[in-house]
Amino acid sequence: VSRFDWSSIDTSHLPSSYKTNSHQEKELLQLADHFLEQYIHLCPDRKPLFVHPVNECGVQKFVSTTLRPTLLPFPELYYWSGCASFVCDYLIMEPLKCPITLPSSLYSPTTILRYQRGNCFDFTVLLCSLLIGAGYDAYCVHGYATLEMCSLDQTQEVCPLLRKPPEVPEEEDPNKYRIRYPIEPQSKFVLQQKVKEEEETEPGEEEEKEEEVEVEKPKRDPLHGLRVHAWVLVLSGKRKVPETFFINPFTGNHHSTTDECFLGIESIWNHRNYWVNMQDCRRGCKDLSFDLSDSICWEIMFSESNEPSQSPTESPKKDTDDMVSDQEKEEIDMSFEMPLSWVARIKVSYREYENPFSQGKKVILYNKAKLEKWAAYANGDGLVERVTVYADSDCTEEVEVKEWFKHREDLLYMREVNKQTQLITDYFRPGHPLLLKAHSYTSLEPETGHTVEYYHTARVDGLWKRFESATEITEYFMGREDFLHMRHIELGERDKEMQTAGIGTEANARPIVQIKEYFHRNPEKPADEDIEERIFMVIDDIIQLTYHLEVHDTIASKVVFCRVIGREKREDEIFLSRENSVTYKPWSSEKHKNMLHLYNLLWELREEQKLLKQQVRDSEAEMLNILTVREDEEANIKLSVSMYNTAK
Repeated sequence: VSRFDWSSIDTSHLPSSYKTNSHQEKELLQLADHFLEQYIHLCPDRKPLFVHPVNECGVQKFVSTTLRPTLLPFPELYYWSGCASFVCDYLIMEPLKCPITLPSSLYSPTTILRYQRGNCFDFTVLLCSLLIGAGYDAYCVHGYATLEMCSLDQTQEVCPLLRKPPEVPEEEDPNKYRIRYPIEPQSKFVLQQKVKEEEETEPGEEEEKEEEVEVEKPKRDPLHGLRVHAWVLVLSGKRKVPETFFINPFTGNHHSTTDECFLGIESIWNHRNYWVNMQDCRRGCKDLSFDLSDSICWEIMFSESNEPSQSPTESPKKDTDDMVSDQEKEEIDMSFEMPLSWVARIKVSYREYENPFSQGKKVILYNKAKLEKWAAYANGDGLVERVTVYADSDCTEEVEVKEWFKHREDLLYMREVNKQTQLITDYFRPGHPLLLKAHSYTSLEPETGHTVEYYHTARVDGLWKRFESATEITEYFMGREDFLHMRHIELGERDKEMQTAGIGTEANARPIVQIKEYFHRNPEKPADEDIEERIFMVIDDIIQLTYHLEVHDTIASKVVFCRVIGREKREDEIFLSRENSVTYKPWSSEKHKNMLHLYNLLWELREEQKLLKQQVRDSEAEMLNILTVREDEEANIKLSVSMYNTAK
């Protein structure tokens, strides 16, 4: 980002509190100077503290008074995650002029919001103001961090939108008496041979691997541990925060206080007080205690009681005995009520909140991935986020693209595109007129391979997934009363003569070759009456039934109805004989083996076959309608606007 000229900003319109100090503020600055004198005398090797830099009008202001606790009227900004994401999206990051020294100025949050840019201290003060206003026990932190964190380099990190959720370990059965099955035996000789093969790998391959590892490892930073950074500390307790954590204002990410990216802390402050860290930071922030009431770990600047505050001479430093006499001579009552913030009220309009990106969009580079963000309604198709995954670190070969949408009338909210197979998967929110949940395809042309998922609870037939290609249709069901869970249809080729004559696909439908149906076990029926698989070979005129097994059974009962050879098939005729029916029911009673029972069963199956044929044609018509509607929705994309959105 090009360097912004802060000296050219207009400060004439700013209130008088920006340009002058009140009597109370002047007294505050005197007390702060007195504290700094003692601090420098006791800790001459410590780096300078960030206490009272100048503001945009060139006036010295104490850092605690630069905080302006504010609760903005947006529901998302009542939570730390919403505040953090707003700040990192709304502002443009500017690096410090010198990475190892403190900035000479700290501008007000209102000015930073107006120009939408700032350094890490500007980010931190604005974010901390919002968090305190939302009720969090938040503090600004002045410390040291790694090069990647200070420079907002995320090229070594995994994109947050691509991170897989942590796997939940399976709970072991506490029953110590359960049967323990033997582990599958492994040959020791085979394992030894594998070890030998690994040891005999060519040295050239090992060198190449070492070179690759060296390339992936970041170079050592000569300024490691010296780079100044500012971030936010949120203590546990308020707003039911269970554990103390850090927030990096540049990214809005949550970090543990033991994160190795944070290398040390000099001081922290909020809108009421200022604390200096007196703990050893040679191991970063891992061993730090954040109990601010502990005067050994944290030296408070202004006593929070009416008693004189602890002088820095009481901290465990050298020459403690020599300084006791000085304390007795110059004991000062440091109890002080912090003056109100000199910063004007922080205001963010709805339009500014909805359009946080000053440059139109925001681009973030991750490890083998690129994230792009847009404001809502910035794109005509409702696109707000896009993640592009690459095969290499140079980001030249695209592997996958994920896109997120908002406010679309067709309720599309996410799209995945596999660049290698060109497979596109669309995901929909509940409420689509066709009850769509997901749609996978390579083309919106019919019979080119489509997988559609539905919100099955809203459908009467319980269908939750359907796959259709040129030769087959597979449907999956859930929660049906007849326990049907899958149906597979095989289709033949259309009549070529009718195709050449220009007859449409509706009149020249694909012939149905076979229909298979699979059923779950119905516990209310005997197993030899509960069908597990039902096959209708339509062209061959064969019907085959396979029944469920009981617990003790080994062979399933079956019934097969075949066509009589040499006999012409007549419509609505049911012909049954010993020749065209094969029954194998070893576990059933005699009543299930008589011809009348089989005749009634065959009659029911013929009626079922007619209904299934019609259902297949209905499924084909439904898929054609889905493709037509989706093609029209993509050609005429419409974005919905809430009636409460007055800005739109």
